[in-house]
Amino acid sequence: MNDSRNITLTQALIPLGFFFLILIFGLFIQPVILDAPMLPLEILIMLALTFSATYLMFLGYSWNTIQVHITKKVGESIGVIMILFSIGVLIGSWIVSGTIPMLIYYGISLIDPDWLYIFTFLICIMFSLLTGTSWGSAGTIGLVMIGIAQIYEADLFITAGAIVGGSFFGDKMSPLSDTTNVASLASEVPLFDHIRSMVYTTGPSAIIAGLIYIFLSPKFQGGSLVVEQTPALIAETMAGLRSMFHFNVLLLLPLFLVIWGSLTKKPIVLTLLGSAWLAMILAMIFQEFTLSDILTSFNKGFSIEMSSRSIEDKEVLNILNRGGLYGLIEGITSCILIFAFIGTLEVIGALEVVLRKVMTKLNTKKQVVVAALTSTALTNLTTSNQYATSFIIGETFKKKFNEMGIDRKVLSRSIEDAGTMLENLAPWTPSGIFMAGTLGVSALEYAPYQFLSIINIVIAYFFAMTGIACFYNKSK
Repeated sequence: MNDSRNITLTQALIPLGFFFLILIFGLFIQPVILDAPMLPLEILIMLALTFSATYLMFLGYSWNTIQVHITKKVGESIGVIMILFSIGVLIGSWIVSGTIPMLIYYGISLIDPDWLYIFTFLICIMFSLLTGTSWGSAGTIGLVMIGIAQIYEADLFITAGAIVGGSFFGDKMSPLSDTTNVASLASEVPLFDHIRSMVYTTGPSAIIAGLIYIFLSPKFQGGSLVVEQTPALIAETMAGLRSMFHFNVLLLLPLFLVIWGSLTKKPIVLTLLGSAWLAMILAMIFQEFTLSDILTSFNKGFSIEMSSRSIEDKEVLNILNRGGLYGLIEGITSCILIFAFIGTLEVIGALEVVLRKVMTKLNTKKQVVVAALTSTALTNLTTSNQYATSFIIGETFKKKFNEMGIDRKVLSRSIEDAGTMLENLAPWTPSGIFMAGTLGVSALEYAPYQFLSIINIVIAYFFAMTGIACFYNKSK
């Protein structure tokens, strides 16, 4: 589908370079240096798409050829878009059914707010290990934790960073995770060999990240989130939740359905939608909302104005105003545009041209591992697709790892260290878009506090440059 053999390295780099330059300008230079509002991500991607398509026509490609590639690539994004729609519906349904309000209610009762960040990190780790899904973890238990943080007026950036880090720990380390299985498959490495290899980088990263969250906790700092007005605010919130919803143990069924679907490897979209429909049935049985309100929660999200109960201060429950089919529409729009842009790159095989050039410069084991990490990072940031990244990097580097006597489980680990772990830090990738839409905190805001990924990437490069845990003189 592409004609990369006749494309020079310079020609391949021009659309890639323009893409990264406008992102740096719009997302970093504008707010940080010029003290101006951040430019809309969708507009930046559309600008890159327009430039790339125009540039291809300048090179002599027809619009029909460009359009075929764009259409093909956008078609590949349907799976991601369906998950985004499903999570939006799931959030709205879990709120109207009382599932999320109940988890927030008992979370307030059981969790010490002064240790909220480390609790959040550990809870999301456990849930993601059990389910193998970062998106499902952040969209369910993560949403509960961000709700608790809002009630206590904790730092939402730190809380979101802990949610994302904990959620991606399981996405990387769980044998149920799709990205873990894909990286293993793409590198032709047994699954548990791949997971054991990742322990060397991700294990220490999780421990260090956990210690940082403890250090950032108000209790460790000698302060407290519980100030003079907090008890009254918490009492109002809990009274409001109790007044608006009827709680019982059956409201946990939608949560158990998601866990069951993950453990039995059922299709993620059907699992999420099944959980949402189950939540709708529970809402009709146990809650006092009308059928119209319940369906509206599916469509446009839940609103506290749906409740007919007299609540003294409904403002304290604004955390529940979210979800719905259109809840992540900005993310879906960005997702379609980024895949369309990637389609233009595939017309000239831009990534293949760059990677071929890189391979000719590698002469030592350390260079090969560093190159695998860097190529994974750039490919993931460009394609915004960890599945594609895994197969592109796996196919490109497998032979080189064999030739240099480096165990391929280092390759599979590198694909996740610089791919799975990096993707959630970039605001234009599906993961960055999803986390921002779900948690209400942008990737640029939570990224400095997403310590797991940052530390993991640093350790991965340190090991690559020193040869630690790189299993040299072994081959598969």
